[in-house]
Amino acid sequence: MIEQLLAPSVFAAAMRLATPYLFASLGEMFGQRSGVLNLGVDGTMLMGAFFGFYTVMITESLLLGVLAALITGLIMGLVTAFISVTLKAEQGISGIGIYLFGLGMSELLYQRLIGTPKSVSGFSNIYIPGLSDIEFLGIGEIFFRHNLLVYVAFALVPVSAFILNRTPFGLMIRAAGQNPQAADAMGVNVTRVRYITVMIGGMMAGLAGASLSIALLKVFQQNLTSGLGFIAVALVYFGRWRPLGILIGAMLFSVVQAIQLQISAIGIDIPSEFAVMLPYVITIIALVFASKRMEKPTALTKPFERGES
Repeated sequence: MIEQLLAPSVFAAAMRLATPYLFASLGEMFGQRSGVLNLGVDGTMLMGAFFGFYTVMITESLLLGVLAALITGLIMGLVTAFISVTLKAEQGISGIGIYLFGLGMSELLYQRLIGTPKSVSGFSNIYIPGLSDIEFLGIGEIFFRHNLLVYVAFALVPVSAFILNRTPFGLMIRAAGQNPQAADAMGVNVTRVRYITVMIGGMMAGLAGASLSIALLKVFQQNLTSGLGFIAVALVYFGRWRPLGILIGAMLFSVVQAIQLQISAIGIDIPSEFAVMLPYVITIIALVFASKRMEKPTALTKPFERGES
């Protein structure tokens, strides 16, 4: 039984399952590091998932589907930034509003434009020559037999770390989230930085939704994400607002989720309800331990007013 639960196919599935978490969490990380909490990630993911899927369904173009998801996320991010940054609304409440809008609108569009369950020919796996044939410990199957979006999601971890820690823009993001008044005094346009990061987060949340509907599941249904966006927000806290920490958290959650799916597949005598809730319980426990050493951005959730001390 242990061999079945720790088979290479389980860890390969975990790599695929981690993809939407990485996209959404890394995008949310940029927004939070600049001082904006967006609890509407799940709603943006749903909208990105729908428009990505619908575009592929009517055009049969995966590229256009990804583009539609990115544009949808960009628009949702712009709306979120306007509410949170310009109007200075309470970020927790406004984020829930964005989530409910995405949930309701995606369901309405699904009923009006699709109606019945349909599938699309989504992204297929890309086998990396030579590497995908490595049989030692199942390395080839685990790491080198995935669709394009899986590779992109994992590549964004070092890219995000480089942007955040090694570029002038990353320095402006961190300054806007730690001490926006000092950043403003040094000539940083805090409002613009926050707009950009929230829109980046929106685009990546839209792409996370598309990774579900046109790559992982290849279908769209009502409430496709099932709260995945909220887990993505939690992973930002778990990872302490760092890409590597987010990667560790996403893999922890996805490995447990993959094991839960394997338990159901091989018919182990465990109540199905327990198996389904197991990944979420693990996440809560991990967050409890991680919260003891959290060093969140000082200005997170705090509206910026020029001239305030």
